[in-house]
Amino acid sequence: MGLPQVLIEFKVKADTAIKRSENGIVAVVLKDGTNTTFETKIYTREAEIVQSHWTAANRDYLSKIFLGNPARVIVERIATTDTYTAVLARLKNKVWNYLTIPGIAPTDTTTIADWIKTQRAAKKTYKAVLPNTAANHEGIVNFTTDGIKVGTKTYTAAEYCCRIAGALAGLPLTRSSTYYVLPEVEGIIESTTPDADIDTGKMILINDGKKIKIARGVNSLVTLSADKTTDMKKCKIIEGMDIIRDDIRTTFEEQYVGENNSYDNKVLFISAVNQYFRLLVMQGVLYDRFDNHAEIDIEEQTMWLMQNFDITDWDEEQIKTADTSTFVFVLANIRLQDSIEDLKFSIFI
Repeated sequence: MGLPQVLIEFKVKADTAIKRSENGIVAVVLKDGTNTTFETKIYTREAEIVQSHWTAANRDYLSKIFLGNPARVIVERIATTDTYTAVLARLKNKVWNYLTIPGIAPTDTTTIADWIKTQRAAKKTYKAVLPNTAANHEGIVNFTTDGIKVGTKTYTAAEYCCRIAGALAGLPLTRSSTYYVLPEVEGIIESTTPDADIDTGKMILINDGKKIKIARGVNSLVTLSADKTTDMKKCKIIEGMDIIRDDIRTTFEEQYVGENNSYDNKVLFISAVNQYFRLLVMQGVLYDRFDNHAEIDIEEQTMWLMQNFDITDWDEEQIKTADTSTFVFVLANIRLQDSIEDLKFSIFI
């Protein structure tokens, strides 16, 4: 009867993709010695925070995160003298989307950025919002606006990264963070070169004369390559890629691993992935005028077969249907739906 659970699971994931994307999880590391009886707290709303557990400054950071409406916030407490080694080890085994460390010292941002890069290379879909960190990587949002005035307090970029992380975690796949308004912000130190800042991978705030808002929803990626395209500079695109990657991986692990690796089962799995892509097109996540499609990766499968068999006389069909032991080689081409952000409108009279 094949693998019906795979189809069901992918349908559920496609149907809930947008809802899940606006219910992201923020992980926040707070240096706090107020209450040392715990390392981790998980909050789903601000009202759950016990005031006596945190300093006034840290309570304020948590409040700023919740302004973005994330699904939940994982708070990791460390001592004021601790390094980040132990807390990163704890976070490695948890599920979350955006990491923020309010007030992080400039000497520590590279450590966190390198850790995020390592985790993403290992197929984790973690991201971090860090201040003044030109990481040149899609998993790092480089927030650089200082002098952020809210009421009687003025925040640095390092302190306000938490607000940005909460906002990014709370946005659906149908909305980019470009022109996302921060209604609580009354003033900023404005960039004198906003276009150049954006082009060099900086997320900044701008003042349009009425509101303070995110200028463009970009991450720190600057250097492009064959597998890192212009689209991948955008937080919205990376978020979509991460959700799709997570959905396919978890469904494969939970519903497919352990089944017979027959050609028919490979085809059934790929058919389920393609159905998932079609549903994401209907949800507006994938571009509807692109052939979003998965298939057996002939090139990778050929390379594997060459290492194990003499395939000199094999044709493509033999390679495509060959026994590949425990391996399933799949290639997909997709295009994520971007948001409207730019207008070129010419009027001729």
